[in-house]
Amino acid sequence: MPDDREFQKYEYFQNRELSWLQFNTRVLEEAKDKTNLLFERLKFLSITASNLDEFVMVRVASLKDMVHAGYTKRDIAGMTAEEQLERIGEGMHRLVDSQYSAWNRSLLPLLKKEGLVFIPHHELLDEKQAAFVDEYFETSVYPVVTPMAVDSSRPFPLIRNKTLNIAALLKKKKGKEGKSVLDFATVQVPAVLPRIVELPPKDGVRSVILLEEIIERNISKLFLNYDIVCAHPYRIMRNADLTIDEEEAEDLLKEIERKLKRRQWGEVIRLEAEDSMDKRLLKILKKEFAVKDEVVYAINGPLDLTFLMKLYGMDGFDHLKLKKWVPQPVPEFANEDDIFTNIKKGDIFLHHPYQSFDPVVEFVKQAASDPQVLAIKQTLYRVSGNSPIVAALAKAAENGKQVSVLVELKARFDEENNIIWAKKLEQAGCHVIYGLLGLKTHCKICLVVRREEEGICRYVHMATGNYNDSTAKLYTDTGIMTCDEAIGEDASAVFNMLSGYSEPLVWNKLILAPLWLKNKFVSLIEREIKFVKQGYEGRIIAKMNSLCDPVIIQALYKASAAGVKIDLIVRGICCLKVGIEGISENISVRSIVGTFLEHSRIFYFENGGDYEIYMGSADWMPRNLDRRVELVFPVEVQENKEKALHILETELADNVKARLLLPNDTYEKQDKRGKVLVDSQQQFCDEAVKAAKALKKEKKAAEAAGRVFIPRESPE
Repeated sequence: MPDDREFQKYEYFQNRELSWLQFNTRVLEEAKDKTNLLFERLKFLSITASNLDEFVMVRVASLKDMVHAGYTKRDIAGMTAEEQLERIGEGMHRLVDSQYSAWNRSLLPLLKKEGLVFIPHHELLDEKQAAFVDEYFETSVYPVVTPMAVDSSRPFPLIRNKTLNIAALLKKKKGKEGKSVLDFATVQVPAVLPRIVELPPKDGVRSVILLEEIIERNISKLFLNYDIVCAHPYRIMRNADLTIDEEEAEDLLKEIERKLKRRQWGEVIRLEAEDSMDKRLLKILKKEFAVKDEVVYAINGPLDLTFLMKLYGMDGFDHLKLKKWVPQPVPEFANEDDIFTNIKKGDIFLHHPYQSFDPVVEFVKQAASDPQVLAIKQTLYRVSGNSPIVAALAKAAENGKQVSVLVELKARFDEENNIIWAKKLEQAGCHVIYGLLGLKTHCKICLVVRREEEGICRYVHMATGNYNDSTAKLYTDTGIMTCDEAIGEDASAVFNMLSGYSEPLVWNKLILAPLWLKNKFVSLIEREIKFVKQGYEGRIIAKMNSLCDPVIIQALYKASAAGVKIDLIVRGICCLKVGIEGISENISVRSIVGTFLEHSRIFYFENGGDYEIYMGSADWMPRNLDRRVELVFPVEVQENKEKALHILETELADNVKARLLLPNDTYEKQDKRGKVLVDSQQQFCDEAVKAAKALKKEKKAAEAAGRVFIPRESPE
């Protein structure tokens, strides 16, 4: 076997950011896939645009900061920040070109064929449509927009991050004799108005136009003393990566509020402009935003394709969309018992969105009103806009229960939302904690302490996903509800550590980052090597969002070289390379991009035939293992272990939505000819429906026989 240094070579690793661009390309492939329904393709194209925005504001911005600071250390693939920026820029330009090629050459014509005409430019309106658009501008748009001219008395205005704007060159109608002077002006397209405006139908055909086209058509009404030389839309992205010195911050909440406001002044790192923009206008924008040509994106179509998610929501096109999935009931709760009695019967495995998220909400709701419940402790990372869980926690505090909530203020782009929730919870009487210094708290855990006849009992919910009832319908996640005494003790220890910095000397079952989670994973990988050396089969299956931790990757290479068979299901970033002779020949990597966003983290280790399964909140990334409070927990009940293994095996069998990583660092769908098609997400939907129908049938039969239907026996 090669020595440890052999596994650390730069050429054995893929750059993290380039791997992410590959992931977004896989999402874009779904927008191009003709087997997907048209409006589903629109949705995927919108997602690629939203993904790219965040990537630019955070990852590209971070690399820019490194370059400005003179940081020259190489990443795991041997690239400096400057080299990464150059490669990323090339990749992003290719991706954007591909996005608009899909929009213009495929999706637009298909929309027209399906009876929805997208008018790309206001000059293409007919007389009746033009009259409607002009009236709409006068009544709905004109009162809202604010024209901003730039001259000696009015400096260039602050252009806010991600906003859509229209830039114009103006010429005074009655100026001095001689050479005319062109003035610059800008108008922000108001986000408070719908960007998609539907026009009156014509001959049964529906037509839409974008708000910026309506403003551009009527822009002369905003500058009455000027002739409009030209007008074109543009958009900027600013550095949105918050840097917070927590040690210096007297009040973390106020410091984050202050930093959020500064996002609007961050360095401009991308400028999008209509590809037909007048060169004089573009020159002004480049100068004012201090950007170079390589970060200017000439867009052949509407800027900011995230509007396609609104188009997806239009009525009348249900036949071009997938039928809305309705999460199925969790069988263990299909009875008249309360949630605590059901958990007492045995650990309950949850699989969202195939199964409903309602039991998780009910867990907190029932705890809030149950007179026997003494305390509720919970972590919140990202919650929905009108969260029933937050409402239940507030009610619990009002009912006199001890409620402790860790709200992670540093959850990127949810900071403002989380500040609002934190203040509301505090006002309701909850004890709100803002996490540990220098660490994000990313673990997903809720602890309910209940007084019962036999004494205090602790009920715990642990999961791979956030306590967000909205994303629980869109993200695939798993969780466990348990009243296991050892896990209850550990759960109390987790919250005591988060609130009072008191770490216990001994932990029972839960595994925490950044304390020892990385070492635990490495030891589990090395254990498989030992079993192989003893003549057993070594096997690892790991499902996660991203894989880029060099220590973990080196451990996997070492295991592969020793003969351990490793199957990785990695949705997004993967810095590991497959097919390296003597290094990674026993490793396969697949990425599944489907209707739901793959989000669960499940880890399988063969363990000499007595297999172990773990689930949790952590990906195999340095940020998760070294800089966050993460929680990984064992799945112990055999029935639940089989459920988790079934998820892994089904996804390994997927040949419809899975793409395999090849030795040349590209991803490719499998050849399905002559094979039984396996779409793992569809299969999980079918299985959930089948289980719900069987449960309903059993219940009906029990009622017909005069029996009380009990899906699981009550505890003694």
